[in-house]
Amino acid sequence: MKRRYRRISETDDDPLSGMANLFDLAMVFALALMVAVVTRMQIAEVFTQEDITLVKNPGKEDMEIIVKTGNEIERYKASGKTSEGSGKRIGSAFELEDGKIIYVPE
Repeated sequence: MKRRYRRISETDDDPLSGMANLFDLAMVFALALMVAVVTRMQIAEVFTQEDITLVKNPGKEDMEIIVKTGNEIERYKASGKTSEGSGKRIGSAFELEDGKIIYVPE
């Protein structure tokens, strides 16, 4: 009787060969999670070349204005201080019943 031996390839010896597939799976999951967070927060415009201005928490004490010009992003936080001085009126602001504020230039 002849015995037939099965050939064993070199990769069958490595017990960690399955870890590479787990790493690839983790990378795909992390990328999908990042895309989901960006679309949920609706800040995809930050990654484009367009100039944008975002206002977070308008009219509140922790209001923040984010301005993106080219590749620079600047953040301005409300200080809660009031200003005094002279100037001219440039428009009117109206608050609607649903809380939205509309600016009408003169």
